[in-house]
Amino acid sequence: MEEAPKAQRGYSRDKRPDCRQVVIAVVLSSEGFPLAYEVMPGNTSDKTTLKLFLDRIQTQYGKAQRIWIMDRGIPTEDTLKEMRQSDPPLSYLVGTPRARWGEFKEALEKEPWHKLRSTVEVKLLAHGDEVYVLAKSEGRRAKETAIRRRKLAKLLRTLRALRRTRERAWKRDTLLHKLGAAHKEAGKAWSFVKVTLPAARQPVNRDTFKFEVREEKLQDAQERDGHYLLRGFRAGDQAGTLWEMYMQLTEIEAAFKTLKSDLHLRPIRHHLELRIEAHILVCFLAYCLHVTLRKRLEAHAPGLTPRAVLETLSGILMLDVHLPLADGRELLLPRFTQPEPEQRLVLEKLGWELPPQPPPRIRSAEVVAAAKRPETKSKM
Repeated sequence: MEEAPKAQRGYSRDKRPDCRQVVIAVVLSSEGFPLAYEVMPGNTSDKTTLKLFLDRIQTQYGKAQRIWIMDRGIPTEDTLKEMRQSDPPLSYLVGTPRARWGEFKEALEKEPWHKLRSTVEVKLLAHGDEVYVLAKSEGRRAKETAIRRRKLAKLLRTLRALRRTRERAWKRDTLLHKLGAAHKEAGKAWSFVKVTLPAARQPVNRDTFKFEVREEKLQDAQERDGHYLLRGFRAGDQAGTLWEMYMQLTEIEAAFKTLKSDLHLRPIRHHLELRIEAHILVCFLAYCLHVTLRKRLEAHAPGLTPRAVLETLSGILMLDVHLPLADGRELLLPRFTQPEPEQRLVLEKLGWELPPQPPPRIRSAEVVAAAKRPETKSKM
């Protein structure tokens, strides 16, 4: 798209690789308030955005004792090394792939669990300049187990159906196509099944096509369900505090969810880059107001959400009442409708008062006649 160079095809979280997109990076404070955003080409990788923001935030707000909290897919090992070796060193708290849990499994088993909530426990391990926090959530464990069990059960039903004796045996190519579709639908659950395929030009039957569940691998995955490993540098030495800090990432997830749903960030119906960036700017400013309203509700009306408040107050309408006078002039009365009891309750909780009704205006006869005159358009 020549008019918008940043609109490129890239990895789409919405599973729409056919559509051009732009990538938006957002930085929030620890309280959840938006600080900055950046619009980048749609084929930008998440791992390439971090250094840009590190430099931008420090240039704009100065060097301070900040702790950068990131998901495991954002930083690379080289980036983390640069953060540790920078002057001054940059503190961070980042999620770690589960594969790395194996490196510290024996050492972590010696550390005691500390209960934070009824369903959350954590333990901490110091390793060089960094600390590792292993967290265990019963709610997350139940969710991960249920998802795997559902996908694995469906995969096994599919494999049993394919292995069932038929009057006309499957052709090997047909079998491979069906297994490919089953693999795609099963996702990670496919790795828990070992499938034996018939060799080329070999008939497909119960002897040549077999499958079995990888019991040891499945059991190991079930033991890891609900566990996740955090990695911190100069971010603190209390497991509970570090876990609470990492949970602030939910603010980022909520930010993008709000931008995409309530504030209608997408789809972008513009083709010029300036208009695309203007559209995103308006959405970002709207999100700033959205967060401000949410924080005010937390203090004055914890049971309400910004969406509920906006839907309730949207019933207050602004209208103009036109009253013709005997001399041809017109009396214009701008008025807003009186709030209903539910709306008055919301306004009272937030400490807001509606402004006084605007004063009436009188329009001359010439202005009234011009407003009533039908508009004519020239044909091109």
